[in-house]
Amino acid sequence: MMATSRSSPKTNGHISTYQESEWDDVLPVPKLSFSVASVLVFCLAVLCFANSINGDFVYDDISAITNNKDVLPETPPSAIFAHDFWGNTMDNRSHKSYRPLTVMTFRWNYAWAGGLHPRCFHVVNIVLHGLVSVIFLAVFSILISGYQVDQESARPVFASPRASLLCAVLFAVHPIHTESVAGIVGRADLLCALTFLLSFLLYARACSTTLSQISYRPESFSLVSILASMCLCFVSTLCKEQGITVIGICSVFDIVTVCRLQPLQWLAIKKSKTSDENGHCGFNDKVGQNQQEIPRWAKGLIARHLILFVAGVFLLAARVWVMGSTPPTFRQDENPHSFVDSILYRTLNYNYLYAINSWLLLNPWWLCFDWSMGCIPVITSLADPRVLAVVALWGVFGALVFQCCRGGLTRGNRILITSLAVLGVPFLPASNLFFRVGFVIAERILYLSCAGFCMLVVLGAIEICYKCQRHSTAKMVVSAGLTFIIVTFVLRSIQRSGDWKTAIDLHQSGFSVCPQNAKIHFNIAKLEEQTNPDFAIEKYRHAIKLNPEYAYAMNNLAIILKERGDLGEAERLLEDAVTARSDFAAAWTNLGVVRAALKKNESAEASYLEAIRHERKHSKAHYNLGNLYRDTGRHTEALGAWKKAVEHAPTCASAWRNTILLLHGLGRHNEAIATGQQALKVVKNDPKLMLILANLYLQAQWFPESERLFLDAIKIDQQNTMLYKNLGVLYRQWGKHAKVNAVYRKVELLASRSG
Repeated sequence: MMATSRSSPKTNGHISTYQESEWDDVLPVPKLSFSVASVLVFCLAVLCFANSINGDFVYDDISAITNNKDVLPETPPSAIFAHDFWGNTMDNRSHKSYRPLTVMTFRWNYAWAGGLHPRCFHVVNIVLHGLVSVIFLAVFSILISGYQVDQESARPVFASPRASLLCAVLFAVHPIHTESVAGIVGRADLLCALTFLLSFLLYARACSTTLSQISYRPESFSLVSILASMCLCFVSTLCKEQGITVIGICSVFDIVTVCRLQPLQWLAIKKSKTSDENGHCGFNDKVGQNQQEIPRWAKGLIARHLILFVAGVFLLAARVWVMGSTPPTFRQDENPHSFVDSILYRTLNYNYLYAINSWLLLNPWWLCFDWSMGCIPVITSLADPRVLAVVALWGVFGALVFQCCRGGLTRGNRILITSLAVLGVPFLPASNLFFRVGFVIAERILYLSCAGFCMLVVLGAIEICYKCQRHSTAKMVVSAGLTFIIVTFVLRSIQRSGDWKTAIDLHQSGFSVCPQNAKIHFNIAKLEEQTNPDFAIEKYRHAIKLNPEYAYAMNNLAIILKERGDLGEAERLLEDAVTARSDFAAAWTNLGVVRAALKKNESAEASYLEAIRHERKHSKAHYNLGNLYRDTGRHTEALGAWKKAVEHAPTCASAWRNTILLLHGLGRHNEAIATGQQALKVVKNDPKLMLILANLYLQAQWFPESERLFLDAIKIDQQNTMLYKNLGVLYRQWGKHAKVNAVYRKVELLASRSG
């Protein structure tokens, strides 16, 4: 637990000349102990997103949790470390998001809740956000005032309690976090942030080997603590790839806060014999007698950065190895701005996206779960007025950098540099600068960067209050402004977390922000397919109108039209789908089904084989190919295709049933029974499969076995009259006439109820 801070003596020339208490006291924020402030921050963080606690699994939760076999207890834990975040093999079709520790927590959630109950998953996310916010309270204290220790109690000091509290409150309630907290897959960001901050705290502690309240000893450090920090960095990276960026934050913190190097010294460290008596390093260090000797503080800085460099190289090499030495492949509709041919316009589009991300932090009102497919049109001309947003972004950033470089390393400049680092460094993996990413904008990417934004807001408030501290009106205006921002953020977070409760609410909220996003129309159509197919058809058509190459929308629309008997348009849509995306195995399979219904057998076979070529384990293609072979009299090939289907999908009951029936039809009765017995070991509790095998037992006059299967099937499907009729046939052949009458009375009763 951190102790309450004391007033520090006046600092040296590297930071402002006013006292620590004076600098912090200008803020119109109550001064609380660390324990009280922690409770306040935690409660606010939970309050803002508690509205999502009764939410369902929505959007990416479906792929990452409900459809992810790695979450299920029967899957070996080792599979988590062999698959990507979505439970897929790390091949060329994978997005190669490698987050095994996050998936492991999903398994623990499953075990704790006794199944896929979303409430338990949401509770963990909300609590994690509260913990991250509390840890940020300690981190903000260090970033603002450095790691300080009370000389008497040897306990860490809660320095700058007002500024740290305000930063933590702003972070806890910021609406940009809704996707990370209310979306269960956002746990990757929460776990990454938690271990990220613990890694940083260990690094800051490693650089403070003295009990001095006002300085570090840059020439010495704790090797054990730094190595432990890098281990936590590795853990953070296994929660989400962004965790590696803590190395950059530690580096900036070391240079700016520990060694106190002024900005112009970052590229050229002046040689001096040693640091001043307080351990600070800067332009004013006096050169000792031996000018060729590297000063001790510089040796410490170099040693620490060597450890950071080695750790970074190791993590990058491990990441490349896990990906199979090849980057993920993304389609143009996932990130169209990165496919612009011109370097000038591609750079311009990237910078416009940076401006949009900055605007979302400043004004988190237009939030959307998906920013792809037309949400943000590509800039193709310098006459586009959105270029002004890029100019504004770099104008503000240039002014901040200019402020960092002038006036020496004052306290304000040091915090400003650190704020910009916290804002920008965690965002680098999503910047498209080093590799193409699979999204346009993702709000969860800003979870850590939001901390830098909060520091900038608080630093601005402090500067205003300090310069206008003689004017009570100015302080009241700042107080009212901060209160308004916090209250607005709280209300917006509560409202926005409600949008994530159900899939339809989420997609409707996305439609209000991005009506030109084809994927949003597609997702709404998927939700309405069963209950309102006409509306779904309209939405699918609109999605295709917005994106004429939207293969998924074409495929789903074709399925509905095929079920309605419009085979001609269904075939045309599926042909367009596989033209737009030649490796779309599901569309090739559906095209085969439609062509088979149109009696275009050769074309249907070619479609199925093309699907299998693109996805060898596509069980539906094998199954439907088997059906085609059966219908055209190619029985041996049909059995082979169905065998492939159950190899790749052992629970494919339809393939098992068709195999048994065909074997029976070919007179291979014993083989049919053996196949049925094998099928029941894999596909449990399937009444249709049990009915087929029970009838085979009946024909073989294995009456007890047949009766057992009929009765087991009836327990599962008590309203199925076919089961009772066949059971009656069994009892008649078996000679149990009393039971025959009882069974047929049951059939008559069911018939009267249905009538």
